[in-house]
Amino acid sequence: MTATKIKTIIVDDHPLLIEAYRNSLRDIESTNDTWSFSIEEANDCDSALELLDKIQSNSRNIDLVFLDIKLPESKGTTHLSGEDIGVEIRQRFPEAKIIIATTFNNNYRIHTILNTVNPDGFLIKGDISTEILLPAIIEVLTDPPFYSKSVLKSIRRTTSHDILLDKWDRRILYELSQGMKMKELPGILPFSIAAIEKRKRHIKEDFGIEDADDRQLLLKAREFGFI
Repeated sequence: MTATKIKTIIVDDHPLLIEAYRNSLRDIESTNDTWSFSIEEANDCDSALELLDKIQSNSRNIDLVFLDIKLPESKGTTHLSGEDIGVEIRQRFPEAKIIIATTFNNNYRIHTILNTVNPDGFLIKGDISTEILLPAIIEVLTDPPFYSKSVLKSIRRTTSHDILLDKWDRRILYELSQGMKMKELPGILPFSIAAIEKRKRHIKEDFGIEDADDRQLLLKAREFGFI
């Protein structure tokens, strides 16, 4: 029986976790003749985009992705995190199975990632062990989705108001966190100052801090894992 070749990319900047992924894939290959994994890596948003371009230009597919959320942003800040890379992969390679691993275990952040990326596997890094990783990979390949216990708790937890920020909301928060002034944002975003103010007001409403200043807004955004 010929093993099915699984084109795999790992997008993460933590060497220990990358090695854990590689070891798990080797373990699966050694005990299961169904799959054979070819692996390429990227360590930040820019190298991930370059890898996606290379694969697409060669008319190849991606079967499996391991994706960290907290990645160094791209040089042009078009992609601020692994979440943006996940959305890009969904658009370019809709058949790819995406496994997200993140340190963010905030209920609001988890719900946002579930809505924007809709991963086939979702792991909180604190939950990851060999005993979890191996069945997670197999389940994602055969019968997705697979969610670790912290993600399942978040999904089951009833919230009166889910916070769902789009890429532009997150970009506004990012630029403000980098010291950009509101009056400067129309120069780098495709919105008027009035439209940006409206978005910022809605973000504050979502965060439940309608009367907060920008410093309090950024503190809350950091607490929720959006920056």
